[in-house]
Amino acid sequence: MGPAACFSAAWRAAAARQRVEDALKFLFDRDQEGRRASPEALAGTLRLNEAATLVLIERLEGLGLASHARRDLELTPDGRRAALQIVRAHRLWERYLADEARMPLEQVHAVAHRREHGMSAAEIDALDASLGHPARDPHGDPIPSAEGDLRWKAGENGTAQPLTALTVGASGRIVHLEDEPPLAYAQLLADGLRVGQSLTVLEVRAERIVVTDGEREIVTAPAIAANVLLQADAAADALPPGTLPLSRLSGQAAAEIVALDERCQGFTRRRFLDLGLTPGTRIAPELANAFGEPRAYRVRGTLIALRNDQAEMIWVREEG
Repeated sequence: MGPAACFSAAWRAAAARQRVEDALKFLFDRDQEGRRASPEALAGTLRLNEAATLVLIERLEGLGLASHARRDLELTPDGRRAALQIVRAHRLWERYLADEARMPLEQVHAVAHRREHGMSAAEIDALDASLGHPARDPHGDPIPSAEGDLRWKAGENGTAQPLTALTVGASGRIVHLEDEPPLAYAQLLADGLRVGQSLTVLEVRAERIVVTDGEREIVTAPAIAANVLLQADAAADALPPGTLPLSRLSGQAAAEIVALDERCQGFTRRRFLDLGLTPGTRIAPELANAFGEPRAYRVRGTLIALRNDQAEMIWVREEG
């Protein structure tokens, strides 16, 4: 077999593996959502014709990853374990792309989908360790462990609900932002909504919902708000009143660090902790930058420089 033929065979094998992995993720997502996983739905999601779908189903059954004894497809125990590792790889890549590569959140899902395929268990473990074993992806979804356990599940105690279910005066903390469809997710980000953010509902109408994060009002359409999942503040361990991001600290005012944001994970979180940015620590702006950023802050007798996007992930309470 010549080089061209070898390359072609390797490409076909990689494509076949990716198709199987995509099918496993599809079946896992359907199971999590409590929805049927019919062959037609699988074909539509993976954009396959009828013949290719039948070949894929036969391959899944032959590998012992799925069963098709009834009308719908179901994961076998081996299939669920395999699916969880693909989901794990995907969500870890999302975490890496958001935290380490500083990629815009609306782009991380598509890029992670391309990178998740063909990873060995050892490679996934190494990525997990390099990120500090994060519990959630940037959207708030739980990241499975190496053993296949979901470490955290939004709303597992039954208190989480979509923003559209809250009434005027109700408050909660965002525990999940749905990243599908992409246009809706992009609008959530454009509105300034982030996982870990506390919101209070100011107005509910058929055409709009108005909330506040304590600093500004956010107006969004109900169809968009339905993609925001919140937990009651007490259940979500919300930040105390008067807490604001370090980036919004006024003038030369000193403050006490309350917490690091949920978005702060991996290398960035480890660096902050190494710098002494821990709850209870006093921090004060020292020097303004003519170009705006980075800005100098004094912490534990030492000057450190932080960009605005870094300061946004440090929650503080102004002294006085």
